[in-house]
Amino acid sequence: MISQLSWKIGGQQGEGVESTDRIFSTALNRLGYYLYGYRHFSSRIKGGHTNNKIRISTKPIRAISDDLDILVAFDQESIDFNAHELRDNGVIVADAKFNPVLPEGIKARLFPVPITAIAEELGTSLFKNMAASGASWALLGLPLDVFNKAVEEEFGRKGAAVVEKNIEAVRKGAESVLELAGGPIADFQLEPADGMQKLFMIGNDAIALGAVAAGCRFMPAYPITPASEVMEYLIKALPKFGGTVIQTEDEIAACTMAIGANYAGARALTASAGPGLSLMMEAIGLAGMTETPVVIVDTQRGGPSTGLPTKQEQSDLNAMVYGTHGEIPKIVLSPSTIEECFYDTIEAFNLAEKYQCPVILMTDLQLSLGKQSAEMLDYNRIVIDRGALVTEAPELEANQLFKRYEFTENGVSPRVIPGVKHGLHHVTGVEHDQTGRPSESTENRQRMMDKRLEKLKHIQVTDAIKADAPHENPDLLIIGMGSTGGTIDEARRRVEQEGIKTNHATVRLIHPFPAEQLRPLVEKAKTVIVVENNATGQLADQIKLHVGHADKIKNVLKYNGNPFLPAEIEQKCKELTLAWQH
Repeated sequence: MISQLSWKIGGQQGEGVESTDRIFSTALNRLGYYLYGYRHFSSRIKGGHTNNKIRISTKPIRAISDDLDILVAFDQESIDFNAHELRDNGVIVADAKFNPVLPEGIKARLFPVPITAIAEELGTSLFKNMAASGASWALLGLPLDVFNKAVEEEFGRKGAAVVEKNIEAVRKGAESVLELAGGPIADFQLEPADGMQKLFMIGNDAIALGAVAAGCRFMPAYPITPASEVMEYLIKALPKFGGTVIQTEDEIAACTMAIGANYAGARALTASAGPGLSLMMEAIGLAGMTETPVVIVDTQRGGPSTGLPTKQEQSDLNAMVYGTHGEIPKIVLSPSTIEECFYDTIEAFNLAEKYQCPVILMTDLQLSLGKQSAEMLDYNRIVIDRGALVTEAPELEANQLFKRYEFTENGVSPRVIPGVKHGLHHVTGVEHDQTGRPSESTENRQRMMDKRLEKLKHIQVTDAIKADAPHENPDLLIIGMGSTGGTIDEARRRVEQEGIKTNHATVRLIHPFPAEQLRPLVEKAKTVIVVENNATGQLADQIKLHVGHADKIKNVLKYNGNPFLPAEIEQKCKELTLAWQH
């Protein structure tokens, strides 16, 4: 028996690939397996090749597998596009309708199952996704009743007759492939899972759930890939707690609405991707100048312009750090796991109110949309910190205004919301004095700039650097951010087996950069490898700028739209180690 395998289904977008994957993985999750998914999909609603890949394991995993054990193909293009990933003696379950052919040089077992014919016998070709799922499940020798339960939950709302026909499609698909294969495939039998309940979700859902837990009750947003799921989740969730979601005309309106809601005392956020973030820049500057808390989620994708809207990239870092005109305090957080997406969203709201500034939560497409197993969330960890929010302002003399922007040692001024007695003050995007009245005084300008920027010196976040550093003087220090963390960990384990000592650091606070926490790790390493999905090494440049040691920092970059594979990082680590050894 084996402890893990990789399964992929491919076909034309809109053909049922997503629902097949969803039911297949849901059933595996019920058995207690750890899962890690990757979606490859086109930038259109229907048509174009799409595939979903699921890695299944009895142990925790946070990376895509290098190879593939089982490929389910609805068309020849799916075989041609994906067969190169199959390990020797892997399996292709293909729809017999298109007379599947193995590409030259591929050493796999091909089982042409009458997937479409089974579906049409049951009344419609829509049942073919269940026939394909049943065939996959049967090859693994897993209990069919668990799979049927997942089918019932997926289609139960459509009535018993629909559920019954889907279950029948599963059964016929299973029988057909077992007849072709001569029974379950011995080398694909998974070891039993632990049976423990696990969450199985995407990062966007975790962010949305974190927003609800943080007390967010308003989300203005404009739909955009890969951020839309945050909005879709909150459309259903917020009304249950007295909140609401508004689809705005554009991202400019979304950001300014969120700022207005926060000014009024509500916790609000908006979410977008690179193009939307670009439109928000002037509004982000307004939040910095007026010292209004706001949380913005940026789910990075391939750019520039429309770029690759459905593909992986980490190229918005410079925009988040430097994008606004002028100089304002802001915080950029970068979660690296599903669990961190949840907890960091809560922390983002606390930081925004504590330091009265914009907080950008930076994810990437793989973390945002890649469905994966996660540990159960601990709601006892939730703390709400509203910072220097004043609910009872001191009485003022006649004609005086509240000092909303009062000069303080740490740069954080007392904050009131509209309606607080004696809290009357002026709010404007131009430079202002302590009460908010416009001011062009040179002395006031410098003091106000210093006051706002002073906040950056005091910002504290949970685990700004997440380090796994077992070696005092490692050969390699591998640094990453976002979804690369699990892939780096897997590559490290392989490299360690070659006798190469490695440490790993994930940068979770992008701005202000945690130089003092990262510097000791960099100084002790012979070579520093920075892994990131962009073409120019934006994270590496931040490290060189704030930490130094540019001579030992090497870039490992990937910007073709796909996430890193463990083998790719492993190979680069070995190459760079050999370079300094010689």
